[in-house]
Amino acid sequence: MSATDDYEGAASGAKSEVAQFEDHDRGFIGRFHHALHVTPALVPLIVLVSAIIVFGLLLGSKFFSPFALTLILQQVQIVGIVAAAQSLVILTAGIDLSVGAIAVISSVIMGQFTFRYGLPVEISIVCGLAFGTAIGAINGFLVAAMRLPPFIVTLGMWQIVLAANFLYSANETIRSQEIEAEAPLLQALGWKFNLGGAVFTVGVVVMVALVVILAYILRHTAWGRHVYAVGDDPEAAELSGVNVKRTLISVYATTGFICAIAGWALIGRIGSVSPTSGQLLNIESITAVVIGGISLFGGRGSILGTFFGALIVGVFTLGLRLMGADAQWTYLLIGVLIIAAVAVDQWIRRVSA
Repeated sequence: MSATDDYEGAASGAKSEVAQFEDHDRGFIGRFHHALHVTPALVPLIVLVSAIIVFGLLLGSKFFSPFALTLILQQVQIVGIVAAAQSLVILTAGIDLSVGAIAVISSVIMGQFTFRYGLPVEISIVCGLAFGTAIGAINGFLVAAMRLPPFIVTLGMWQIVLAANFLYSANETIRSQEIEAEAPLLQALGWKFNLGGAVFTVGVVVMVALVVILAYILRHTAWGRHVYAVGDDPEAAELSGVNVKRTLISVYATTGFICAIAGWALIGRIGSVSPTSGQLLNIESITAVVIGGISLFGGRGSILGTFFGALIVGVFTLGLRLMGADAQWTYLLIGVLIIAAVAVDQWIRRVSA
């Protein structure tokens, strides 16, 4: 055998050893971590299924009835819509504390334009949607163009919109009876229909449709990839040709539009137009997003996970209520889930680094 043959044999052996090293079995923990890294919605899905099984075993048919399961969807529809909007901002490594206030003032605009100014209800709804979008765009401009911190911008906007809401409406509630008699379309997202013995609302359909549409956009469009890129590393995204400012403004504007839809759904849910409703939507939306596995550091997570996160809160709330437990247990368990979700996100990021 020649020296060349010896060299080729040794090189071939080295290559096989390298290939064997790269294809080695990472073990269960390694494979599980890889699955979590690739599919962020997996953790909230596991928690959701586990919670349903546990409460189902404890409560039996009381929990598994079509009424109880669809009641969960009806209860989380507003939070689910607002959380979908919040997800877009958090994916860019920002946060929006004004989402609840935007939803409420959009509903007030719809109601006041209809009953105070006598505009057709269709035009009033469009005005409410446009107003929410405009507030979101202002947030985006201040964050992207003025380079102000998202937390400070949206905290200030929350206070401004909240005050404007009460000043404009004079703290006046438009009652359900008036809406039903003169402008029933304002309550359209609260209309109910039966499907296989289960009762759904139009708002639930809108929530699910929004989740599906946003999931597709984020996964299969250039805009969606830009959102993730900006959240992961805005400087690298800029260097690769992404217009970071335009992306951020569009994200906040879209968030405002979706929050305005939530405001319309809020009218359908409570039946009236109240300036005092939805005061905790900002906190509840962040809760659903964090439990749903979207990283507060941006660039990782999915809208589907946020949907699961909202359902988890709904399952725990209804399950504990049916068990007769004190409401404080719900807050305690949700608090534990929030901390655990952040810890899991940190673990995934640390091991992936």
